Amino acid sequence: MTATFEPQPRVRLVRAFPRPFESVLTSARTCYSGRGVVLESPLDEKDRRLAQSLYAAGHHTTFQHAYFQFALENVSRLLAWSFLHSHPFYNSEQVSQRYVAVRRENFLVPPLTGPLRAHYITTVEGLMTAYGRLTALLEPVAATAYYRRFPGRRYRPEKYGKAVQKKAQEVARYVLPLATTTYLYHTVSALTLLRYWKTCRTGDVPTEQALVADQMVRAVLEYDPHYEWVLEPPMEPSTLNPWPIEGRTWPPPSEARTFVREFDATLDGRISRLVATVPDAETVLAAAVRSVLGLSASALSDDEALTLVLDPARNPALGESLNVTTHLKLTRALHHVHYTFQKKLSHTADAQDQRHRMTPASRPIIWSTWTGEPDYVVPVLVEQDEEARRFYDDTMTWLFERVADFLRRGGPPEYAAYLLPNAYPVRFYESGDLLNMHHKLAMRLCYNAQEEIWRASLEEWRQIADVHPRVGRYLGPPCLIRWMARQKPFCPEGERFCGVRVWELRPAEYERVI
Repeated sequence: MTATFEPQPRVRLVRAFPRPFESVLTSARTCYSGRGVVLESPLDEKDRRLAQSLYAAGHHTTFQHAYFQFALENVSRLLAWSFLHSHPFYNSEQVSQRYVAVRRENFLVPPLTGPLRAHYITTVEGLMTAYGRLTALLEPVAATAYYRRFPGRRYRPEKYGKAVQKKAQEVARYVLPLATTTYLYHTVSALTLLRYWKTCRTGDVPTEQALVADQMVRAVLEYDPHYEWVLEPPMEPSTLNPWPIEGRTWPPPSEARTFVREFDATLDGRISRLVATVPDAETVLAAAVRSVLGLSASALSDDEALTLVLDPARNPALGESLNVTTHLKLTRALHHVHYTFQKKLSHTADAQDQRHRMTPASRPIIWSTWTGEPDYVVPVLVEQDEEARRFYDDTMTWLFERVADFLRRGGPPEYAAYLLPNAYPVRFYESGDLLNMHHKLAMRLCYNAQEEIWRASLEEWRQIADVHPRVGRYLGPPCLIRWMARQKPFCPEGERFCGVRVWELRPAEYERVI
């Protein structure tokens, strides 16, 4: 790859199966073995033909046994959202912008030269300065909210001042650009790696994606060259242009403005709006429970069936820290109830929302909603202070004009996308079954969850309870579920306890600023 970023994204293969490609052949031969599991299969030309035949026929489970763990550095947050975390088949841990302060130099510069490069760097450096300034402006209101929740800590600022600063920093990150770099461990199967390579030239940031995917593939080929047998060239972007208007790569800003107005109007002031669910969901769920147990409606009523599967007092598996619901036959009945939400989250909140891989969404190519006008989410904490709100709005106005100017100077939209802020809205539709919505809402209704995704989850919980009250009454944060299960301690967070006895609150009483 010839594109040069600064700093250059770095990929290292840190752990892998021994002889990973051999597992393709041993697992395939085990399917037809009359002598038990095939443990070894030294590779020769016959294996090449077999592997290529399996691959071409779509028998890809054999390629999924081997896993590779990569250490990635100097990759953009936009790449992580758009490429690495946009599918369900991975495991990833990356540095947190909530808890780790972002250094001024931690941003990616794409292949730009001359005045465009200078304009880009000046813009990013301006946002880094704004990040520090906004953090300082938010510390007083963060302190007010924090000590209201923990009044006894007010008199020990030397111990708890750091926690207040982190709350301010967490919200100030909304002004950071998507060019901000991250580092992470990222583990995928060989099959996912092949898919990365196949699709790396499509999507939001194809130049960076291709560079990172190329390094991942090269590292694996150096470790086990046999993967060359099935490695295909990447798909051409020109064959995958999704826009229906001939000759156009991006919708014009005028069309994006129409879409944004329509989308936001139908949200009707919400972050997340329930738009579809299963007809007669509670009846269907009750029938599914009876089918697991082999009981008739006369033996187990709908109410009894719903209580059996959803009430933590009756189903203690719901109160466990280890989520085992997918592995239990009774709770698998929850798969049959589905919900679809229309959502608008900031990019930084959606980067957390998308980590719930079993509630998939149709997220946009980030540049497709560029309207040419300021478009951003305002965090609740910013709204608490007039000076902070004014500075935040001024920063966004300045930034969006800088992005527009970058485009007028001939800057590519792909590279302009890096300048968009964490506050940039992602508008999308998301669906999930009740089993996975139950887990997601539990994790994100915790008062320790990031405030914006917590607020979206609260809206979803309330709407589910409105349409399916017998389901909604058993949803909630982990402490409430454990309280219903009478499993102590009710809060599983230990020293990270949020400071609020949430299990004693009704859903209508849930409220927070930080």
